[in-house]
Amino acid sequence: MKKQIETEIKISAAPNDVWRILTDFASYPDWNPFIKWVKGEVKAQNHIGIRIVPAGSKGMTFNPIVFSVIENKEIKWLGSVLFKGLFDGEHQLVIQENEDGTTTFSQREYFSGIFVGFFDAKSTETGFHAMNQKLKELAEAK
Repeated sequence: MKKQIETEIKISAAPNDVWRILTDFASYPDWNPFIKWVKGEVKAQNHIGIRIVPAGSKGMTFNPIVFSVIENKEIKWLGSVLFKGLFDGEHQLVIQENEDGTTTFSQREYFSGIFVGFFDAKSTETGFHAMNQKLKELAEAK
C-alpha cells in the first residue's frame, strides 16, 4: 500500500535565496513549524537526525538516509520506522526556478510499507503547508 502528499508554493525570491534558508538547519527551531531540527551533515549517503512535529501530535524523531542533495534544487531522504518495509517515507524538498523570476518550492512524501493503511497523512500535509508558508515569508522578506 502507498500514500502520497504533494504541496507547493510560489515564492517571489531567487532559488539560491530559498536554498540558503532551507539548508540553514541550525535556524529551523526559530522558524520551522514542522521540521523542528535536522542534525548531521546533509549529504548523499549520510544518515541524519530529524525531528518533525505535525499539528496536534507529540512529534517523531527518525534517522533517514540522504539520497541526494543538488544545490539550489533538491534534497531527498528515506526514513523508516524500526526497519525498512514497515513504514517508509521518501521525502523530497524541491526548488524550481520559474521564468518570471519566482521560485516554486515543493515538498513531496511517498509513504509505503505494511502499516501505511493505518496512517492519516492529514496532519503531515498541514505541517508541509505551514513550513512552505514560513519559508515563503522568510525568503520574500530578504
